[in-house]
Amino acid sequence: MPYRSAREAFLQGIRALLPLTPGVIPFGLVTGVMAVEMGLSPTTSMGMTLLFFSGSAQMVALQLMQIGVVPVAIVATALIINLRFIMYSASLAPYLHALPRRWTWPMAYMLSDQAYALCTLKFVSGELGRYAHHYYAGTAFGMWLVWQLSVLAGVSLGASIPESWSLGFAIPLSFLALLVPNIRGAATLGAAVVGGALAVLAANMPYNLGLVIASVGGVTAGLVIETLRDRSVENAAAQDTGEQSP
Repeated sequence: MPYRSAREAFLQGIRALLPLTPGVIPFGLVTGVMAVEMGLSPTTSMGMTLLFFSGSAQMVALQLMQIGVVPVAIVATALIINLRFIMYSASLAPYLHALPRRWTWPMAYMLSDQAYALCTLKFVSGELGRYAHHYYAGTAFGMWLVWQLSVLAGVSLGASIPESWSLGFAIPLSFLALLVPNIRGAATLGAAVVGGALAVLAANMPYNLGLVIASVGGVTAGLVIETLRDRSVENAAAQDTGEQSP
């Protein structure tokens, strides 16, 4: 049922994000700890977090900085890792492009995997109503705030977090929590299977290119399956029409 007010939609977006935070917090802690171990100041670490707002890109950038890679290569690598956000933006654009810039610019900055996964199918179904962008704002702002606070906690705690906590294990679990509820048909299942298979096969590619290849492959598979399904439905409808004609 569509929300009755902007506030209700915004708060519901935050509530929808809350179950995903246990997988986000460890990721942020690890990123903050890594920054401190590299010798970055708390101000620099948090400035980087505010500028990037992309956990995977920030972590890879820190690793490349640690081994002395030139800044141009670091920036190029971060851009490659974040190419998936172009696809996310293109998918959301039909539902958000009419908003004024005071909305679209902050929403573009706060776009994340979690916010996109929580919102995209709801946008397509139209179930959010006129306050859809407020729901998105709730998920996006909630994710942004959790990430900033998690990295800040990692920066503050530094190397005092024991390795036995295995924080990195929570990261893939958070993405599984996003994936499973969104598999609602052959197209989404095909996209998940193909994307997952490509991610595993291309896991050792440099600069995290495997992530880009898996994203493109999954989207392509989903589109192909959806197109074939639509054609099958059209052909069946045409046959039924032909049989019913006198």
